[in-house]
Amino acid sequence: MTAGDHSPPEQPMRLPTSDELAAYTDGLVHAAGSTHGARTIHVHPVSNYSFGSKAARHEKDASVAEAMLRHKASYQAHGLRRSVEAVLLVNQRSHPHVLLLRSANGQFKLPGGRLKQGEGEVSGLKRKLHNKLSPTEMKLRQSEWDVGECVARWVRPSHEPNFYPYLPAHCTTPKEQKSLYISELPAKCVFAVPKNTKLLAVPLFELYGNEHKYGALIASIPHLVSRYQISLEEEEDAGEKE
Repeated sequence: MTAGDHSPPEQPMRLPTSDELAAYTDGLVHAAGSTHGARTIHVHPVSNYSFGSKAARHEKDASVAEAMLRHKASYQAHGLRRSVEAVLLVNQRSHPHVLLLRSANGQFKLPGGRLKQGEGEVSGLKRKLHNKLSPTEMKLRQSEWDVGECVARWVRPSHEPNFYPYLPAHCTTPKEQKSLYISELPAKCVFAVPKNTKLLAVPLFELYGNEHKYGALIASIPHLVSRYQISLEEEEDAGEKE
C-alpha cells in the first residue's frame, strides 16, 4: 500500500474447501453435459417393438482367422480401420437387455460397423444402424437413429482378435479403433435384420463377467451403462393402446 492510499490492506488468498471444490466440479460437469449418473436413459419394453427380416447378407469371412487376414490387407492399403457400434437397451422382465446381433458363424456383435474414409462417427453410426437394423421399406423406417454419448474407445493393437480399452505400451500404432456409443431407442419402431442373422436381447447379468462367451468388449457393457440412471418403462395396457 502506497502513501496516501487509504484502501484496506489486501487479504491473503483463501484456498477453497473440499466441499467448494466438489460443488465447482459438479457445476462444470453439468455445464459440459456430462452424464456421470445424471442423464436418464429410458428403456422401453421389448414388446413395444416389431421384428422382421430382410434379404440375407453374404458373410465376408468364414472364420475369425479369415477376418484378420482381410483386416491386415485393408490396413496395408488404407491404414487405421475405424469402426463404431451402438449400445441399445430394451426392457424385458423388468431388467435391461442389450440388443446383440448373432451372425451365421455364431459370433456376437453390437450393431454398427466400419466407417468410410473421412466419415464422422455419429453420422457413420446412424448409417450403419439403418443398414443393420432398419427395414428396406422406407415407410417402416424411423427417420433417424438417436446417437448419444461415446461411452468407450477400444483399440486392436495387432492383427489379432483381441481389443483393449487402452493402447498397450509396446504398441505405437493401433490397427483398429472402435468407438461405442449409447443409443436410446424410441418408444416404438420396426427392426429388420438379414435372414442369416439373429437379433437377440441379452440381459446385463448374462453379459457381466462373461468374457469367454461374448468377449471383453461386450462383457464390459454393464460397467458402461452403470453411469446412467436407467428408467425401465412399463408396457402400455390395453386401454392406453386404444
